[in-house]
Amino acid sequence: MPISERVEELQPSVFHKLQAIAAEEKEIISLGPGEPDFDTPSYIMKEFRKALTKGHTHYTSPNGKKELLIEISRKLKRKNDITADAEHSVIVTCGSTEALLLALANIIDPTEEVLVPDPGYFAYGPMVEFIDGEATSYQLTAENGFQPDPDDIKKKISRKTQAIIINTPSNPTGSVFKRKVLEELADIAIEHDLFILSDEAYEDLVYDGAKHISIGSLNGMENHVISFFSFSKSYAMAGFRVGYAVGPEAVIERMSRAHLFTSICAPSLSQIAALAALKGQQHDVERMRKEYARRREYMLKRIDEIEGLSIEMKPEGAFYLFPRIDPSFGYSSLEFVKFLIQRAKVITIPGNEFGRNGEGFIRMSYATNIKLIEKAMNNIEEAVGYLRSTK
Repeated sequence: MPISERVEELQPSVFHKLQAIAAEEKEIISLGPGEPDFDTPSYIMKEFRKALTKGHTHYTSPNGKKELLIEISRKLKRKNDITADAEHSVIVTCGSTEALLLALANIIDPTEEVLVPDPGYFAYGPMVEFIDGEATSYQLTAENGFQPDPDDIKKKISRKTQAIIINTPSNPTGSVFKRKVLEELADIAIEHDLFILSDEAYEDLVYDGAKHISIGSLNGMENHVISFFSFSKSYAMAGFRVGYAVGPEAVIERMSRAHLFTSICAPSLSQIAALAALKGQQHDVERMRKEYARRREYMLKRIDEIEGLSIEMKPEGAFYLFPRIDPSFGYSSLEFVKFLIQRAKVITIPGNEFGRNGEGFIRMSYATNIKLIEKAMNNIEEAVGYLRSTK
């Protein structure tokens, strides 16, 4: 059977295997989720049901519903300090991942290069390679708080480099990039005439007084930044598949043109739900954030008590911890994850899924009910204790 080299060369992921285990084996507790465990807030669901009853089930324009675009531009100004023309600088997509893919397809040609974080969201590199670009990793290290090193990034830039992908708050590390780092990245983009593709899906999930800053708000970045946002995390709307991007008019116009050849438009019902999310009370966003903060503190405390796992950088955002595995165990990330499944009946994600620099770590999500987290941490403590006793 003929299969394209493009698809054949995509690296397989263990995510789907772990999801299958979680679904089939009911005694397994999953600390793997990359989506909220909360239900979508009721005021959003109310507007969704109303729209369904009224038959709002048709295509919209590729950019999105006009009312939603206007509300997004207001939100961008209010929350992100980004000024955007609703009609020409914003596009609504099937999740922010589709927006990122559309942007990449419109700013790079085959063999051109994009710098991607390592460790970073596992889809970045494959998306670049899927459109025949070259993904080059830049390292994020625990010693540096998983903040980008501008000097290292400068060394990675070549004549083929067209863009740098950043993600703050970050998946999988939970790091929130500092203003000084963002300013230095902005200077690099201007100096080398590059795009910054800024994934800000977890913008509302920050803790301990950390502040999320959109790089698109910095002076001189209007023509160098495409910012990506999602309703999935802040509003527990992952299944609605709706996100958006804001950037230079010329890029957004071409993304809209290409949108006709992917999904045509984001689902009209989901766009109505997204409009309700932005216009409604924001209490539920803060309620969920506070609950994540409570779970985060609990998991940090428990990991600190487990000899064999260590947190070198206390995460300030998203809903993940990224602890290091004691090297004396002699386990790779994947081997340690398999051990926890077998001994502790707990699913975590191996760090190498997020890049070579993630080897030696595991990702643990606290987008899971606190009672299940408590049981999972008890099981992990017992399993790691057993492992230590056998070494």
